[in-house]
Amino acid sequence: MKTKGLWVSPTEFVQFGEQRKPLSEQLATRSRSIDFYGLGMYLPNPDTVLKKLGQDIKVYRELRSDSSVGAFIRRRKSAIKALEWGINRESAKSSASKLIESVFSQLKLERIINEMLDAVLFGYQPMEIVWGKVGSYIVPIDIIGKPAEWFVFSQENELRLRTKENRIEGEALPDRKFLLPRQDPSYDNPYGFPDLSMVFWPTTFKKGGLKFWVTFTEKFGMPWIVGKHPRGTPESESDRLLDSLENMVQDAVAVIPDDSSVEIKEAAGKAGSADVYERLLHFCRSEVSIALLGQNQTTESTSNKASATAGLEVTRDLRDGDKSIIEETFNQLIAWICELNFGEGVARPTFSMWEQKEVDEALSARDEKLMQAGAKFTPAYFMRAYHLRAGDLQEE
Repeated sequence: MKTKGLWVSPTEFVQFGEQRKPLSEQLATRSRSIDFYGLGMYLPNPDTVLKKLGQDIKVYRELRSDSSVGAFIRRRKSAIKALEWGINRESAKSSASKLIESVFSQLKLERIINEMLDAVLFGYQPMEIVWGKVGSYIVPIDIIGKPAEWFVFSQENELRLRTKENRIEGEALPDRKFLLPRQDPSYDNPYGFPDLSMVFWPTTFKKGGLKFWVTFTEKFGMPWIVGKHPRGTPESESDRLLDSLENMVQDAVAVIPDDSSVEIKEAAGKAGSADVYERLLHFCRSEVSIALLGQNQTTESTSNKASATAGLEVTRDLRDGDKSIIEETFNQLIAWICELNFGEGVARPTFSMWEQKEVDEALSARDEKLMQAGAKFTPAYFMRAYHLRAGDLQEE
């Protein structure tokens, strides 16, 4: 085998390097990986819970019927829907800013945000855009959340729609047709991370523990009625006495032979066994609260009034994470609107969400520092910055 190269001098030979792929191409791909076995264009959901169950995310939808899970989900979503939102013009043209503001004022944002937040529950939530022409502009008329189990990802991590004609691999989707809010997506897992995967087993165990607790209560919660009859009593007479005792349990009235006796016994020493079921239910509910709200103060028996009140709120890190998903998705929508109507590369507005209380606290802290440094503000500034009304400030 000859080595390719060049003699640059009678004693020096320089070997040509092997041809390499350009740095702009991906080298570590799924098709070349040793631990991936191709399934056509279909990439299964790598969620560990779903893989063990052999199910899709419909299993997670059933969890919402649980009282704890359903209540915590509503609380999680309410933390986002309670935030203020607005369109920041940035360096965009006035026409672009006005168009975006008009579009968002016509959309039913409360419903759309509520559907988008399912992404934190299931990992991803496809949102189909219905485009229409309003005047001379092409704008979204509606945005509709579609069941996530209708969609799969390809080996290139592209969203595809399962149809009757293509149930497994799915069909490719047109550009700018689907928004895709996701929680913690990655190259290895484009489906994102579903928070409901963390509550599946605690909720399942809680249901099982509640079932056994109810059975235990029925068995040991009521006193036992013991009937006694003389030895050698015919079986028919024993059955008649048993029927009388059953009536006595239901109606507290029974008729028995005068040579028989009835004794009532309490189930003693079973309180500790009942506590085992109760502790199991509290633990499972606590795990669900930690997964969905970031804390478990409302479910702990040792929590005081202050901690329980704080426990009614979603932790700030979870709320900010959910908020960033909504902001990123709407900013993608704004980018598509501007590209369709003003061309690519133009400056565009941005969508943001905030809590007014946090903004007011930051603003007041800044103003206080400026006043201590000698700055003076006019009444007009305070009315504008703090949303005051005429007459709220006493003028000199």
